[in-house]
Amino acid sequence: MQRESSWPMVTVADAHAAVARVSAIPLGHERVPSHQAAGRVVAQVVSAHADMPAEPRATVDGYAIRSSDGDTARQVVGELTAGDGQRVTLVAGQAVRIMTGAPLPAGADAAVMVERTNEHAGQLTYTGSVRAGDCVIQPGSDMRAGDVIMPVGSVVAPGDVGLLTTIGLRHVTVYRRPVVAVLSTGDEVYPYDQSIPYGGVRDSNSPALLAAIAAAGCEGIALGIAPDQPELQRARVREGLARADVLITSGGVSMGTRDFIKPLLAELGQVQFGRIAFKPGKPTMCAVVGSTVVFGLPGNPVSSLVSFEVFVRPALRRLMGDATPERPRVSVHIADAIMPSPDRPEYMRAIVRWQDGRLVATTTGAQGSSRLLSMRAANALLIIAPGEQRLHAGSLVDALLVGDVN
Repeated sequence: MQRESSWPMVTVADAHAAVARVSAIPLGHERVPSHQAAGRVVAQVVSAHADMPAEPRATVDGYAIRSSDGDTARQVVGELTAGDGQRVTLVAGQAVRIMTGAPLPAGADAAVMVERTNEHAGQLTYTGSVRAGDCVIQPGSDMRAGDVIMPVGSVVAPGDVGLLTTIGLRHVTVYRRPVVAVLSTGDEVYPYDQSIPYGGVRDSNSPALLAAIAAAGCEGIALGIAPDQPELQRARVREGLARADVLITSGGVSMGTRDFIKPLLAELGQVQFGRIAFKPGKPTMCAVVGSTVVFGLPGNPVSSLVSFEVFVRPALRRLMGDATPERPRVSVHIADAIMPSPDRPEYMRAIVRWQDGRLVATTTGAQGSSRLLSMRAANALLIIAPGEQRLHAGSLVDALLVGDVN
């Protein structure tokens, strides 16, 4: 007699909706030094407390002048460099040597670059005309006092670190990074740095998932490997629940006689879904135990990583407050024909490149769920809808970008 799973199959859309519900509320706030805030998500609005720049500044090396003096010779009365702190006032007929970034002296309203000037015996002449404001950055041209610099939910980029420190903000309030525990399961699974017996496999899931967790901006905890013994798995799961905001298990979620993770999580908490109609990764599950979100991922390495990218990573980004937690979704042209799966959408690993002004995707070869080599160099997951008709080369499909496009 054919065995049937007790877990209803949900669509990808329903799984996304369930994951969004359980990860909708970001974790708490914390203050971090502005120079260490790259990659963090802003939890309180950052506003400018003063005009930037506060005073007019020269944008060239040359001379600060009064444009109203016309093209007559001027007496050079000094020199201003960026940061020297001098306060100088120009009167009619005067000029001051000035360096890029130095504040304009009072009375000056323009600068003229040194290449257009001639200074002889303390007298300055220049070629061409000069208007008020030439070669000058005006006060508040970068930002005005009260301007919102970074709204809540924005991710701090390296350039933003420069902005935060430019305005003198010593600390910035950000959402806490999720702590994510990872547990591999299975009698056949051994640490990757040990020799393995006949029939054994090295644990690639934990290292790969921990790397993906770090890349998502979260803190990972390795719980090791739990053999296929219910009480041992229960103990390790409880450890993960106690230590982490999110627990990820790999393996033990299918229909084998020694797959214990799903019934264990159903006993401990509330299962949101137990199977998803997608490929690879149909057995993927999500549950909530207390305040911890739990994802049970398949043991096959590719299924595990694809499920992480499609479902887990967006949840982690939401928990850390990211206003745009999803990977970019774009349309691409496939380089070669693709035969869809007849009954489930398939997320195929691919390399997307710019070619002749458009995005072109080439799959990474055989797409078996245990073929980890299919993830090598992949920067996209092609979303291939189920169907009976072959997709011809040049067809347009959607893709999730999981890496940079060259």
